[in-house]
Amino acid sequence: MKNMTDIQTFYPLILALFAAGATGLMGSFALMKKMTLAGDTMSHIALPGLGLALVLKLNPVIGAAAALALGALLIWQIENHSKLATETTIGVIFAAAIAIGALVTPSEDIIEALFGGEGAVSLGTLLLYIVLSLVVIGFVLRYRNQLVLGLFNADLATTTGIKVSRLNLAYYLMFALTLILGLRFLGTLLVGALVIVPAATARQLTRTLAAFLGGSATLSMLSVGLGYWLADAYNLQAGPTIVSIAAGLFVISLFFKKD
Repeated sequence: MKNMTDIQTFYPLILALFAAGATGLMGSFALMKKMTLAGDTMSHIALPGLGLALVLKLNPVIGAAAALALGALLIWQIENHSKLATETTIGVIFAAAIAIGALVTPSEDIIEALFGGEGAVSLGTLLLYIVLSLVVIGFVLRYRNQLVLGLFNADLATTTGIKVSRLNLAYYLMFALTLILGLRFLGTLLVGALVIVPAATARQLTRTLAAFLGGSATLSMLSVGLGYWLADAYNLQAGPTIVSIAAGLFVISLFFKKD
C-alpha cells in the first residue's frame, strides 16, 4: 500500500507531461495559423463552464469541456459565415466568456479556476488524460501535412481532396481538447501560455516541420518537468513556475536563433 501511495504522488507529474506533449504539438500549428494570442484567449472560454459546473456541484472538467467545445463550434461557424479574422472572432467570444465566468464562478473557487490546482490525481483520471493526450498527438501526426497545406494554400488543398472546412473544425475541437488537458494544473489564465511559449521557442531554433513539432513538444514537457521540480523543491505554485520556466527558455532561445 505504501508503494502504491508513493507511485500516486507522481500521477500529477505524469498527467502534466502527457498534456504538455500534446500542447506543444498543437501549439506549433497555432503559431503557424497565427493563433498564438487566440490560444491564450480561447482558454478563457472555459471559465463560464467551470463556474457553472461548480455552482451545480458537477465535475469542473465537464463544464470546461462543454464550454470549450461550444466555443470551438461558434468560432468555426462565424469564421465560415463572416469575413472577420479568427482572432477577432475569438476576441469577441473571449470578452463575453470572461464576463459570464466572473458572474457565475463562486468567489472562493476563482483563484483555482484561473491558476489551476495541485490536488491528488486518481489512476482513472491519469489514464483518461493519457488517452486524450494520445488522441491529440495522433491527430497532429496523422493530419500534419493536410493542416500545413490547408494553412498555406486552401485552394490547392481543396483540389487535392482535402475538406478544408471540416479539417478546420477538427482542428478547433482538438485545440479545445488540448486546453482542457492543461486546465487541471495551469488554470484558464495560464494554460494558453503552454500553447504559445514552447512553440515560439522551438520556432527560433528549428528549420524543418518535423524538428519544429518535436522541439515544441520537447520544450513544453521540459518546462513542465522543471517547473514541477522547482515548485516541489522551493514550495512554489506549480502553474506559474511552469510558465516562468517556459518564458525563460524562450528568452535563452533568442541568443541561439537559427539563421
